[in-house]
Amino acid sequence: MTRGKYLALTGGVGGAKLALGLTDILTAEQLEIVVNTADDFCHLGLNICPDIDTLLYTLSEQNNQQLGWGLAGESWAAMDALERLGGETWFRLGDRDLATHLWRTQALSAGAGLSEVTLDLAKRMGIAHRVHPMTNDPVRTLVHSDEGDLPFQHYFVRRQCEPAVSGFSFRGLDAASVNPAVSKLLVGKKIGGIVICPSNPFVSVDPILKLPGLYEALIEFQIPVVAVSPIVAGMAIKGPAAKMMGELNMPVTALAVAQHYAQQYPGLLKHFVIDQSDVTLVPQINELGIAAVTTATIMNTRQDKKALADFVLHLMES
Repeated sequence: MTRGKYLALTGGVGGAKLALGLTDILTAEQLEIVVNTADDFCHLGLNICPDIDTLLYTLSEQNNQQLGWGLAGESWAAMDALERLGGETWFRLGDRDLATHLWRTQALSAGAGLSEVTLDLAKRMGIAHRVHPMTNDPVRTLVHSDEGDLPFQHYFVRRQCEPAVSGFSFRGLDAASVNPAVSKLLVGKKIGGIVICPSNPFVSVDPILKLPGLYEALIEFQIPVVAVSPIVAGMAIKGPAAKMMGELNMPVTALAVAQHYAQQYPGLLKHFVIDQSDVTLVPQINELGIAAVTTATIMNTRQDKKALADFVLHLMES
């Protein structure tokens, strides 16, 4: 089968799993990947890009599958030494992981843009597919909580998602521009379909889709969009999405995720893929004007990732 060119939108761990499955099927000419950067931050003088790094480590098969973040075979000598000095160690940076952040920070300080730096890092890690930060401009997620407004990593890592959330905002988003490489693909009508990977809809996908002009471009060019639910049987497979939904007075269901996309981005989704355990939700999702389809969406093995990727691609091709 001759496949077209696709774009995947992703956040961290959950989305990276499907992205890996897509790279097993699609060549570098057939697939490019756009990553959330709204949880990037500066720490210990270093430019940290958690979602980008999770994706790069996953695609290069260096990720720590037990922890779900960082590199396999990591050591912690630098953090141990920093702790003895009384430094901040709440955001754990392994020794090998530190090299990534040092390399990126040096390159950015020398004048390179985040897009250029990310493409270069991917190439150096042996990744053939092009990985694009969603923007080259700084966008930062603020979590509105019962402890006040918290920068995302302070909420997610330092406070271990304990504060109750009441909403989110994205500092710098209104002034940010879509990554020019991505805009060029869309304007050039080179994309036959877009996959929204099973990432957190509020803090991973929304920052991408809310970039000025992106949603409007997807509607204008009538690009088929398929999203995969990150919620299965009332639970988030990875991350705090389910906890967030409960605190936002939303039902913790795949239907509620579909409703979020339908309300925020009318007419965007053509298909919404949910796990077969949620089959009873299909009629209600269809009523939103989105075609719901079911399959196995839990990705424990490499074959699971590839199977889900193949399922999604066949949806768009049909």
